[in-house]
Amino acid sequence: MTWGKDTDAEEAAAQLVSFVDAGGTLVDTADVYSDGESERILGGLLQEVVPREDIVLASKAVARRHNGPFGGGASRGALLHALDESLSRLRVDHIDLWQLHAWDPQTPIDETLDAVETAVSSGKVRYIGLSNYAGWQLGTTLGLATGLLRHARIVSTQHEYSLLERGAEDHVVPAAEYHGIGLLPWAPLGRGVLTGKYRRGTPSDSRGASVHLAGYVDQHRTDRAARIVQAVVTAADGLSSSPVAVALAWLRERPGVIAPVVGARDAAQLTGSLASEQLELPAEIRAALDDVSLHDRPDHN
Repeated sequence: MTWGKDTDAEEAAAQLVSFVDAGGTLVDTADVYSDGESERILGGLLQEVVPREDIVLASKAVARRHNGPFGGGASRGALLHALDESLSRLRVDHIDLWQLHAWDPQTPIDETLDAVETAVSSGKVRYIGLSNYAGWQLGTTLGLATGLLRHARIVSTQHEYSLLERGAEDHVVPAAEYHGIGLLPWAPLGRGVLTGKYRRGTPSDSRGASVHLAGYVDQHRTDRAARIVQAVVTAADGLSSSPVAVALAWLRERPGVIAPVVGARDAAQLTGSLASEQLELPAEIRAALDDVSLHDRPDHN
């Protein structure tokens, strides 16, 4: 998400190499990230640093907005225009997982589905995903897709999900499980708060100190979050691990979760996240984290 803004091309290259060397495959971006610069950087790296065939390439459309008749949204014209623009920036002939970044209330869903059918049947897209859809939006879309899509297949949905944000469990997770699609949680570290770095202030090099991301992080800097973070830190100390690994290991084992989508500032942070793959949480620690994270949870019904 921050490639092209907080992470330059050189550091992005180091991250991508580290990720692929560790066995990672799914790389997720969007046309709106850094106003398209994230896709441009990734496209260059797939030409010069890591072979295109070594990764599952995921991107998104709908959220990008600019002037003109195809300036954004989920209409047929806007989506297919956005797809061609993404392919150009990424310098590839197809996207493996093309995701609808948000629900568009101004476009009939059957028109949107017709556009994704065209994207897949044309060979420019392999599979379709959704992102930030509420439970009813997810269920409506998947229900209609059964009768409207012949070639395209919706296989995943993205939603914010972490020990700090469990609203997805109310409606999104059950809908995804019922329809047999995978969940890709974004902000799995509670927008960075679950790392524990904000317990004693705001580090100058953190996203919480960034002009454009401080508000994004501050949403999870609450008294409730502080109690959850302390529980994660305590668990990490007891397991001789890190808060990052504990938070990701908890999420990785939740029902329906395919893979948490992590966004690291540098290769060192990414390595810390990947270490969670080696951690299995004991049942008693998982239960304790569940208990503290569900206490005083905001109403999401």
